[in-house]
Amino acid sequence: MNDLGTPVLDNHLHLDPEHGRGIEAVKDFARSGGTHLFVVNKPSWLLGVEAEKGDDFRMTFDTTVEVGARANEILPGKAWPVLGVHPGLISKLVDDRGYPPADARDLMQAGLEVANEYVAAGSAIALKSGRPHYDVADEVWNASNAVLRRALELGAETGCAVQLHTEGTDDLTDVAEWAEDAGLAPERVVKHYAGGKLSGVTPSVMSEKERLTVAVERGEPFLMETDFVDDPDRPGAVMGPKTVPRRVSWMQERGYDDGIRTAHVSTPERVYGVDTLETLSR
Repeated sequence: MNDLGTPVLDNHLHLDPEHGRGIEAVKDFARSGGTHLFVVNKPSWLLGVEAEKGDDFRMTFDTTVEVGARANEILPGKAWPVLGVHPGLISKLVDDRGYPPADARDLMQAGLEVANEYVAAGSAIALKSGRPHYDVADEVWNASNAVLRRALELGAETGCAVQLHTEGTDDLTDVAEWAEDAGLAPERVVKHYAGGKLSGVTPSVMSEKERLTVAVERGEPFLMETDFVDDPDRPGAVMGPKTVPRRVSWMQERGYDDGIRTAHVSTPERVYGVDTLETLSR
């Protein structure tokens, strides 16, 4: 076990205990020096769920909660589930299943409301939502934004953070304004797969050296992630579970101690209300 002398958190990774590496990926992360994980449910269709109502998402959520509990038995820190509806589902519903955009919106919002029940019960730490990162028709874009805004409302109601999958951008001030309108502090909204700088909400920076250098030198709150997809058909996508610990080691070599504390101690507490130091058992 490689002890890096600091909490090491991967803010966004997926675990698939049935089709992927599951707990073996957690072991790799921990052996490399990783301590804490935010485990995001895989897109529902990748787990064989063809939802027709909100409750149909429960299998996806239960799978993530269960694998998070198993990860807790391995990690020196803690794993927290992040549950929600992947924004790409709208295209599956509209293009593949013939849903009108408004009906797709309603189904996805219903799924988020079910996810929020898990957060309210303490089984999950945050919600996941967003909007497509690719071009879509205006009706689909508007429906997606309505889903995103419902996630912000739910986060405000429950008092939890919201992770977002969005288009590639360094400006989400529009979403920050929506969060404020909903009563959710914009810093509690996280853009996953972010670059090193971002306006409006908190960036979860993909753990590439160039992006991390920008984030550290910028001096603003940020998180680190891999977006590990745990898909045996895509073994190299996106980054492996050892990446964040390895990048923390690289940051230590460069003297980026303040950046490490920002990404792994102060920002997790600011965004999610978790204490990564207090939850380290060894």
